[in-house]
Amino acid sequence: MRDDMSPIDRAAGPAVTRNRRSPWDVRGELRRRSALALAVAGFVLPLAAWILVSLEGWADPVFLPPPWQVLAQLGDWYRDGDLLGDIVVSIGRVLGGFCVATLVAVPLGVLVGTYAPVRAFLEPLTEFTRYLPAVAFIPLIMLWVGIDESAKVAVIWVGVFFQMLLLVAADVARVPDAPIDAARTMGATNDEIIKYVLIPAARPAILTTLRGAMCLAWTYLVVAELVAANSGLGYAILKAQRFLQTDKIFAGILLIGLVGLFTDQAFRWLHKRCFPWHHLRG
Repeated sequence: MRDDMSPIDRAAGPAVTRNRRSPWDVRGELRRRSALALAVAGFVLPLAAWILVSLEGWADPVFLPPPWQVLAQLGDWYRDGDLLGDIVVSIGRVLGGFCVATLVAVPLGVLVGTYAPVRAFLEPLTEFTRYLPAVAFIPLIMLWVGIDESAKVAVIWVGVFFQMLLLVAADVARVPDAPIDAARTMGATNDEIIKYVLIPAARPAILTTLRGAMCLAWTYLVVAELVAANSGLGYAILKAQRFLQTDKIFAGILLIGLVGLFTDQAFRWLHKRCFPWHHLRG
């Protein structure tokens, strides 16, 4: 029996192998080793192309610095003592905006997805507001909140809150009517239906929504650090732009991507840990 088979496949015997769908079928299956190899290739091939362009001189280093120059810039950034501090500051701002948005959007989203009057009152306004660019709110945020850390958190909150509210409402609204009707038949009140039926049924989807909202929060980091910032990854990128330090711009972008990828994988791990039945294969 092949050593790349999972323990479940070994226990089930050759029938599982024969019944495995082709990776090119609709919703086909791919072995973990193959998936890992393809994931690595997805990172290696763009990096190889970047190295090739740099070695052949096909692009001006001012516009596309070579990877080794970006790594050298990261080393200088670390030795200057600002790198770790900028990372911590940016993580704090993103988490602050995300957590405040979550504390407000999730309860409101549950209400919008549950009660028709609340949905009729809030959904049209939220649909309109979510299309307003967060950058447009910066002057107002500076007037209302000031220019301290709360302003950066507020920009991220504006960018995340309205999308999160509507998505959480949709997650709750997708809960089937059957368990709700069954609970109502057994005499459950509205509060009990929300607490014991709607929220437990919608939790896996809500956590997936929060994962996507965290990604959105990271995309608003540079925008948030336009507001009188003097530290952070976004601030470092904007400062490097003024001095045409494209290697530092690339370094900052890659760092934001890496930290964002780490938080995304943390959400994926949390989802598998909290809702393992959602990840079982049929």
